[in-house]
Amino acid sequence: MDCGVVIPAAGLGRRMNTDTKKQYIKLASRPIIVHTLKIFIEIFSFSEIVLTVRKEDIPFCRENILDKYNISAVKLVPGGQTRRESVFKGLQSFSQSPEYVIIHDGSRPLLPSGVLREKLLPAMQNYRAVTTGVDVKDTIKIRTEDGFVKKTPPRDKLVAIQTPQGFHYKLLMKAHHRVPEDIKASDDASLVEYIDEKVKIVEGSYENIKVTTPDDLELARLILEKRGDNH
Repeated sequence: MDCGVVIPAAGLGRRMNTDTKKQYIKLASRPIIVHTLKIFIEIFSFSEIVLTVRKEDIPFCRENILDKYNISAVKLVPGGQTRRESVFKGLQSFSQSPEYVIIHDGSRPLLPSGVLREKLLPAMQNYRAVTTGVDVKDTIKIRTEDGFVKKTPPRDKLVAIQTPQGFHYKLLMKAHHRVPEDIKASDDASLVEYIDEKVKIVEGSYENIKVTTPDDLELARLILEKRGDNH
């Protein structure tokens, strides 16, 4: 399976309330981004793995992430001002255009290998666009601008979307080119939806959290402890 990977990690992580960018914060004994990269390096022979970081972080990332933790099979690429820009730069950086591509948040370091190997990769061979997700546990309300409940959508119809997300490479590139820049899209599946392409949802994992706040970091440490992983 000719599949590349783009891992956007060019965010500033302001909600972490620390001077260290969240992708470089230690989780157990390794930075968050190292955990994320190891998932993809160890689980499957991807054609190319691209990590997008802020331009000024490239020397630091090469020395303190890739070299220090003996990660050789990753290409460092300068990211953009937004997540969308960073992903697009990553997509453009492949040495050769792959048939498939996976996008995964750099700040999701706890992706269970089974989600990738047993759920996403098989589905990508049957569908042009696939996302992982989990059932919503809480009741969700849509609110008005002045803070009142406007509507309560049925919970059994709602899914909390995660990454990884997988696509036919040409389809995702088409979506990035065609969707206007002023359209707000928090993930790549949204871009594909905008051009009227169906997106298949496969089961993700409640452990596959996005580390955004100090509370998320504590939860991530507890998950690692439960797994018996101190690395």
